[in-house]
Amino acid sequence: MRTIGLLGGMSWESTAEYYRLLNELTRERLGGLHSSRCVLYSVDFAEIEKLQVAGDWEQAAKILAEAAKALEAAGADLLLICTNTMHKVADQVADAVTIPLLHLADTTADAVREDGLRRIGLLGTAFTMEQDFYRGRLESHGLEVLVPDAAGRSTVHQVIYQELCLGIVREESRASFMAVIDDLVAAGAEGIILGCTEIELLIGPEHSPVPVFPTTRLHAEAAVTRALADLR
Repeated sequence: MRTIGLLGGMSWESTAEYYRLLNELTRERLGGLHSSRCVLYSVDFAEIEKLQVAGDWEQAAKILAEAAKALEAAGADLLLICTNTMHKVADQVADAVTIPLLHLADTTADAVREDGLRRIGLLGTAFTMEQDFYRGRLESHGLEVLVPDAAGRSTVHQVIYQELCLGIVREESRASFMAVIDDLVAAGAEGIILGCTEIELLIGPEHSPVPVFPTTRLHAEAAVTRALADLR
């Protein structure tokens, strides 16, 4: 198995999910005592979050690019940015290394298309929902992307940063997310992308009337497939 490089810590709550999923999926596919070959560089999310708010994506890109170089030097054969939002600087990170970057939006779009869906709702941070770096990437795969209204986007964003990134899971917030999902479905969404890695701590298939696409799990599945396929 090739070594998977994890660029994580944004937040560590979801990075822990990545680590768990990679190991569970590897054991499922190889059996026995097998676990995932991976290396992790975990940044200080407080530093990254300040740069997000300030709009200083250039400095954020530099930090992640240096971390990616460290992962490559540590033996990583492929790279995952373990957060949807920071795929805003995915190109800069990819350019800093020679190993392939497995783009989270691509793996998600592939799953949506495999299910035969085209019109999809997107939940995530305000950056992910409102800016083109992620939505545009999904649309390049032929998807039509719907996002919540302003109030819905505000609710989702606040719950992510003020609760889920801190490991807080509240039933009231789950109900709020379910209401946002219902609004997207009423607007024509055939499925819902959980486009922030922490959302999977709150929302599962049972909380939506249409299929949900958990980006953390999909990313981890694609990474294990790539890591194992590289051996053949």
